[in-house]
This record gives sequence, structure tokens and C-alpha cells, in this order.
Amino acid sequence: MAKDKTEKKSEQGITVKKSENFSDWYTQVIQKADLADYSSVSGCIVYKPASYAIWENIVQQVDKRFKKVGIQNAYFPLFIPESLLQKEATHIEGFAPEVAWVTHAGSSELKERLAVRPTSETIMYDSYSKWIRSYNDLPLRLNQWNNVVRWEFKHPTPFLRGREFLWNEGHTCFATKEEAMAEGEEVISIYNDVCENYLAIPCRIGKKSDKEKFAGAEYTISMEYVLPNGKAIQGPDFHHDGQNFSKAFEISFTDDKGEKQYVWQNTFAITTRMLGVMIMLHSDDKGLVVPPKLAQTQAVIVPIIFEKSKKEVLAKAKEIQQKLEKIGITAHLDDRENYSPGWKYHEWEVKGVPIRIELGPRDLEKDQVMVVRRDNSEKQALPISGISKEISLVLEQIHDNLFQRAKILLDSSIVQVESKEEAMESIDKGQIVLVPYCGCGPCEEMFKAETGAKSLNRPLGKEQPKLKKGTSCFNCAKEAKYWFHFGKSY
Repeated sequence: MAKDKTEKKSEQGITVKKSENFSDWYTQVIQKADLADYSSVSGCIVYKPASYAIWENIVQQVDKRFKKVGIQNAYFPLFIPESLLQKEATHIEGFAPEVAWVTHAGSSELKERLAVRPTSETIMYDSYSKWIRSYNDLPLRLNQWNNVVRWEFKHPTPFLRGREFLWNEGHTCFATKEEAMAEGEEVISIYNDVCENYLAIPCRIGKKSDKEKFAGAEYTISMEYVLPNGKAIQGPDFHHDGQNFSKAFEISFTDDKGEKQYVWQNTFAITTRMLGVMIMLHSDDKGLVVPPKLAQTQAVIVPIIFEKSKKEVLAKAKEIQQKLEKIGITAHLDDRENYSPGWKYHEWEVKGVPIRIELGPRDLEKDQVMVVRRDNSEKQALPISGISKEISLVLEQIHDNLFQRAKILLDSSIVQVESKEEAMESIDKGQIVLVPYCGCGPCEEMFKAETGAKSLNRPLGKEQPKLKKGTSCFNCAKEAKYWFHFGKSY
């Protein structure tokens, strides 16, 4: 039996290093931490309970913040008639390659093709055009939590890029452009709050280029993250759509002067991609690392069982579990007797539980437990008498440590340079560059074709460095308009 356990442990552990083979390491973490499984549909994964619980926690935190500012939830159909999808030409052009179509019901061909939603603007705005009549009907701020299907992609990566994913779709309407634009800061602030204080992940917030903005939007504000392999990845975003959709779908209202006006609109989203970002940033060669506030199980109690002290140790372990759960800490008591303590330690490390609490007869004599942090493997003895307060403190320390490590990576990965040569050299080193940029699409496309690095976003407000007058674009002879992030990206 002991031999079987050793073989299982070898199979269960991560066999490649994060620093040596990032892709294989990521795949192993997902599979061995029991987060996801591949399905029989190419590019679509199964979200297993461990990963879905993390997503549920993200949803809960974002959702309650939305509701607090007046954004309500609704649900709209999965299927979109082709005639509706084509109403907004720029929008459909942007999504055309990614749309999956339903053409038959049973053996009967449908009179009109139905798109499986790649996004819900067109189906929602058909309803909005019926609901909004007067300025008294505004603002209309709706959100839905759902799944979307985007069929076209080259390199599927679980959680990061797939044919089906989960997200929120915020779709709001306002009477004035100023009101609509003001919502951007509020929404991005909500996303950033959750990402920093729950996922322990910092980012760079800024405006996308016209080439990279959302199809149909006037502008897009994005949150860009940097991963340990040197690649950037876009997270939550906010799109100000102006009146592009309202004019296409006749979403108009009568203002307080009795005149017809078109509404001003926004859209915004956070997706299950953030699970992948979290895994890649925090996890290590032992397996998954989950920030405490998102973990399905925040602490696992592993009793060291001997026949003579079994009853007393298990009783105290259950008492500790109850104390922790009483103050809202999710604790699991692993009292399985057919596995050794070492086996259990390894299993819970791979699965990323933030804290391991070890309790044996010697600990019982000293009225203490041994506590091991998943983020840095530090081990310390803590008194059982004050265990609830002590574990709460350690969980906070783990979150802070994960965030600071991610911030150091982010800050050290971005370099400010002025020339093309410096930019290319930095990108070859796996860095993100902040460069003076002219803002011209062809210049952006030329640099991407040459280096594989694309534009990410440009810092806003105080985060935008001062640009000296007459500074040239890093990639051409034109005068630069602002500093812009470029880098290789998922």
C-alpha cells in the first residue's frame, strides 16, 4: 500500500518548473489541482467545482458592488436573429469570424439563422428601443451574468482563451454623454477593487488604441496585467459606445424640452480569464496558490493520528474547525485515516489551500498547532487559545504578500524607453515597454508585424508621463502624442 501512495504522489506533483516550461507547468497546475477538464468540444473546458467556486466568489463581490451603485441584473436570450446582429455594421464586422450559427431545429432548416451570442448588444438593444421613451426612463443600467461563444481562435488556453467563457455584460444608457463617460471611472474602480483586494493582482489601467478598442465603441478603457512569462493580458474593460448603437437600434427618448434625443451607451465586462491570470501569477512549482479571500477552503486541518491519542486529537481538531468557521473562515478537517499526514500535506499544497494546520499529540500537550503558509511555506507554532484571531491575521498577511509580489513583477516588467531599438531590445527580454507614440494605426500595425508586440493601452491622468514637445514617435518620424504601452500579449 505504501508503494502505491508513493507512485500516486509522484503522479500528483508538478513535474516541470514554472521558470523552465511555463506552458506545461500551467497545464499541470490546472489538471493536478483539479480545476478543469477538457471536454469533447474543441476549445471548451469543464469548470470543475474548485475553479467554479473561485469564479462564484468573484461574481459575488462584483455583483454586490454593481447593485450598490444602481446596476441591476437581467437575462436576455442566448440566440440572436441574424437580422438583429447585422443592424450595427461595425459591430458585426468585428465579431463575424467568431460567430457560431444555428441553422436547423431537428431536421427542419430555420427561416433565419440564429447566432449563439458572442456578446449581447444587439439582442438587448432591440428591447431597449421598446422600453425607453422619455428622459424619465433614464438612466437604464442593466447587467447580466452569462456565457458567450466565440468560435475563431488559434491557440486555446484553459481559462485564458476558449470558445466559450463566462462573464458579466453591463449595458447602460444615459441621457447625456457626460453621464455616460462618468460611469467609466466607477465601473473600472469596482473591477480594480475586486482584482486587488480579492485576486491580489495589480494592473495598468489605460485607454486602448483605435485599432484595439471594442468593435462599435468610441473608446475602450482596459486593465492590463503582466504575467511571469513576460506576456501581457487584458483583463476587465469598459467601453464607451457613444450613440453608435442607439442610432442603429433607434434607442431614443424625449427630453425635458420635448425634443427627440438618442441615448449614450456603455458596455463593460469581467471574465473567467481572470482565473487564468490569478493561477499564472501566484502559483508555483508545488502547484496552485489561491488568494485567501477567493479560496473555497481557506484552511485545512491535518490531525497527526496515533491510536493512543486519536480521540483527543480529533476532538481538538473539530473544535478548532468550529472556531474558525464561527468567524467566517472556511476550514476543512482532513481526518482520512488511509492516507499519511505527508500525503495530505502534498495534496493540499497542490490544490492551493492558503493555510495548513497540523495538530498532533505533542502539539496538544503544548496547547498549540503548527501552521504552514502556502504562499511562502513558512511554518510557525500558534496557540490554540487564540487560534481564530491568529489565523485571520495570517490570511491577511498571505494576501498582502501575494499582492506585493505581483506588484514587484508588474513594476519590474515595464520599462520606459524612447527609441525603436530600445523597445525591440526590451521586448526581446520579455518586457513591456512604455514608449512615445504617434497614435497612428499603420505605425502600430507595422511594429506588431515586425516584433509580434501590439499596443496595450495608454496611461491616463496622473499616470501619463509628461511628454516633451517635439518628441518623435518611437517607431516613426511623426511627433508623438502620448506615452503608450506595447508588448507581447495573449
